[in-house]
Amino acid sequence: MSLRVAVQMDPIERINIAGDSTFALMLEAQARGHSLLVYTPERLTQTAEGVFAAMRPAEVRDVAGDHVTLGEERRVSLGDETDVVLLRQDPPFDMAYVTTTHMLERVHPRTLVVNDPAEVRNAPEKIFVLDFPELMPPTIVTRDKAEIAAFRAEHGDIVVKPLYGNGGAAVFRVTADDLNYGSLIDLFSTTFREPWMVQKFLPKVAAGDKRILLVDGVFAGAVNRVPAVGDLRANMVRGGAAQTTEITPREQEICARIGPELSRRGLLFVGIDVIDGNLTEINVTSPTGVRAIKRLGGPDVAAITWDAIEGKRSRAAA
Repeated sequence: MSLRVAVQMDPIERINIAGDSTFALMLEAQARGHSLLVYTPERLTQTAEGVFAAMRPAEVRDVAGDHVTLGEERRVSLGDETDVVLLRQDPPFDMAYVTTTHMLERVHPRTLVVNDPAEVRNAPEKIFVLDFPELMPPTIVTRDKAEIAAFRAEHGDIVVKPLYGNGGAAVFRVTADDLNYGSLIDLFSTTFREPWMVQKFLPKVAAGDKRILLVDGVFAGAVNRVPAVGDLRANMVRGGAAQTTEITPREQEICARIGPELSRRGLLFVGIDVIDGNLTEINVTSPTGVRAIKRLGGPDVAAITWDAIEGKRSRAAA
């Protein structure tokens, strides 16, 4: 079965293929004989007739600096000329992002959008996780300075981060006696209109922030990300080092608890973050980790993902 696969992503010419999960998914799709089309979200158009985008055929190869050949651009109907859309552009999860989910919702599930655009919209990564408070460290989402001060007084060291950020950007640890606390709160107040996520600091983040990937609600692979010396953040784009890992009984419990809900929502490809047995985020937009897991000898998560996608398309066609 050859599928016509459109990929909604940031400009493919600019990606770092060494760690890009979208690129790994594209390589696997091409190896299976599926055709690839790429477009950026601003090229989407909705009319009374349907949803269209200016797309370019793509041929990908695992060669840094020469990883893609793009064909001639043409206007493509997502509902009539594609079988699968990979919704893979990076946050920020702003109104532009939300608008693309409304547009893609018009073609799903006739064209399978991964992940389900309505559920991506309804599951902001730092809010959706609050559906599972028993798995999390103490957490609040607010802009209220009094609430944050009370939370800090209760828990001491805290972490403050923007609600719709990504890649570890603007993540701060504030200790119980940090004199920068007031300035940081003022900075967040003027920079971010949305509430912020505030969590109890977990000291064992120094031993790693584990990225666990689930495909259709089932554990598919994991990588431990260890922060660089002098940094709080374990994100690999911030210098975190990838290490092999096994999942613990507690992490298996977390996967078993959230997996059925991910599958029910059509969130087929998801990355969760776990620190010292605490679930901190559920990433549904463009989670990374596929290439690092395979490079370190773990499962081929791209292949597992395409097995799931092909299975869904086959069942839909039957």
